[in-house]
Amino acid sequence: MTNKPHARPLCPYCGNKSKLFHGDVLYFGRRDLHDKLFYVCVPCDAYVGCHAGTTKPLGRLANKALRKAKQQAHAVFDPMWQTKMQRESLRKKDARGAAYKWLADQMGIERQQCHIGMFDEAQCQKVIEICVPFYKEKAA
Repeated sequence: MTNKPHARPLCPYCGNKSKLFHGDVLYFGRRDLHDKLFYVCVPCDAYVGCHAGTTKPLGRLANKALRKAKQQAHAVFDPMWQTKMQRESLRKKDARGAAYKWLADQMGIERQQCHIGMFDEAQCQKVIEICVPFYKEKAA
């Protein structure tokens, strides 16, 4: 993968351009993240990681509340596509793509607009509301 330069994302909270940092600045105790790149808005404590080997952001800059909402959304959404991948012997890309298409349909948005990394807190909450019943159904 090439490290094609990307425009520094603007902070959705203050409008300033973010700065590129290595993970050791954000995650002192996580040596596994030290070499990864992150866009950071220092005044807002908002940040987003980059795709491996690039400076392409994984989504939008997120403050603490949005990072927590994204983690919760991924916690209920990811097991769905991971189960599908195992059950149907699919490649990760195919299983994830199918799950995001399903989620886009459930949320009433275009597939191209459906990615947890780009969602706001309300959209993350909607992901949770959509996906949680599938856990309750499995547990019963």
